[in-house]
Amino acid sequence: MKLLRQSSIPLIFAGAALGAPVQNPFIILPPSARAHRDAVQTIFTESYAAYKKFAFGHDDLSPLSQSFSDGRNGWGATIVDAMSTMHIMGLNDLFSEAVNFSSKIDFSKSQTSDTVSIFETTIRYLGGLLSAFELSNQQFPILLEKAKEVGDKLTFGWVGDNDIPFGFLDFSTNTPNIGSTSNIAEAGTLSLEFETLSKHTGNQTYANLALKSVSHIANLPAPLPGLAAQGIDPDNGQFVGGYVTWGGGSDSYFEYLIKHARLSNTNDNLFADTWHTAVDSSIKTLLRTSTVGNHVYLADFDDSRTIRHIGSHLACFHGGNWLFGGRLLNNDTIVKIALDLIDGCWNTYAGDATGIGPEAFAFISSDGNFTGDGLPSADQLAFYQKHGYYITASDYILRPEVLESNFYAFRVTGDSKYLDRAASAVASFNKFLQTPTGFAGLNDINNINTSKIDDTESFWFAEVLKYLYLTFDDPNHISLDKFVFNTEAHPFIAPPAKPVYGSTIRAPTAPFSLRKGPPLPAISPNPKLPQPIKVPPQ
Repeated sequence: MKLLRQSSIPLIFAGAALGAPVQNPFIILPPSARAHRDAVQTIFTESYAAYKKFAFGHDDLSPLSQSFSDGRNGWGATIVDAMSTMHIMGLNDLFSEAVNFSSKIDFSKSQTSDTVSIFETTIRYLGGLLSAFELSNQQFPILLEKAKEVGDKLTFGWVGDNDIPFGFLDFSTNTPNIGSTSNIAEAGTLSLEFETLSKHTGNQTYANLALKSVSHIANLPAPLPGLAAQGIDPDNGQFVGGYVTWGGGSDSYFEYLIKHARLSNTNDNLFADTWHTAVDSSIKTLLRTSTVGNHVYLADFDDSRTIRHIGSHLACFHGGNWLFGGRLLNNDTIVKIALDLIDGCWNTYAGDATGIGPEAFAFISSDGNFTGDGLPSADQLAFYQKHGYYITASDYILRPEVLESNFYAFRVTGDSKYLDRAASAVASFNKFLQTPTGFAGLNDINNINTSKIDDTESFWFAEVLKYLYLTFDDPNHISLDKFVFNTEAHPFIAPPAKPVYGSTIRAPTAPFSLRKGPPLPAISPNPKLPQPIKVPPQ
């Protein structure tokens, strides 16, 4: 059984040592890498051909019904989201067609519902346009014009002196959905795109708006050190509840703290320091190992200060993010634990019938199995005894996060096992996701005869296939030391790295004990629910 990698290096801030390159400079790809890379490109071109045939100009392909949907306001989300991947893959004809389409998008109003998500529009449309503009060496100024057009509309999300934007906006009237609560992912995942727009337009207003939001969140008293609560009220700028998770609703806020520090090379240590505090606090309080297999996972922490033994596909970006930040901070402890988290998330792919991970899962550690949703069933317990996790939501909607972290792991270590994992995913996609008209998600990843989901979200093109392609591509092409990816996998050109990120002085935090401990008694089909573990205030 695998034990957590241990390190004698204390968890101290980056100023104690010079930062390190993120990417391993000595990676040598095996001859087989090219064939796997080409196989990923084939999946992309087949998926996009189906989109062009049945859904061109709309947001998403519906591959089973050979139709389309417009859940992202009808501006052609797949086209804009796929542009950066097209350029990276050298699909020049498709890229030119996408630029031409993008040049004609009317962002003055939504083409469907009047309600526009500021978060989704920022990461997909604004991020996609700006990344394509940079990757194409600024040859198409219309991409920047369109980015400015949509960016100008998004600024109406901030009302008066509010630091936090409202999450949704009526593009027809420029009126936000006042009175609604938001979350830290929506409010704190705007900085990379808005500061890139400021860089190219010379107008600092965009960056200032995004940064006052994330700075406000980082400065609020948090339920755990550095770990902001998930909910937030734009009206008063205060947290709503005290739920802490690296999963959906919080995820990309934490992701962007360290990525903003790297992309901007800011001298304001708030961002790198808050990220490091969040990781430090997570190691101390949220890190768990499963009683079966000793797999390493991050738990959630609820409003009653109780640990919830749950994980999700969305949260599995954390390993790659910890690798990125751990290397920037030259912190070997974070890097080693990140690799264990990546192994834990990959275990959710390796353990089921299709070789593709579930939307959500749970686990049991030495402190119990409390999830907030009752007892696991007898079938779930039997599955857990074999795999060290059990499935709580069995669907796969073409999410990227496990493969994203696997990409970072290969680029940081050069270990060929991450190539093998990516190749396994490609094989599973071709076997289980392919339809006569594109690729579709699955309703049950643990059933090889499961029905499929009639939707191909734009992030299939923007994220899943880009991360897989780059795993097998020349590491010097889109290097992690020269680009910073937004949460939709759109790469932005980064300046040369600073020698140090974050503060120079901070006392180390003792990590949560990860010893395996004595074996637990065999679990009966109907165990009593353990008492929830309460975490005292810190």
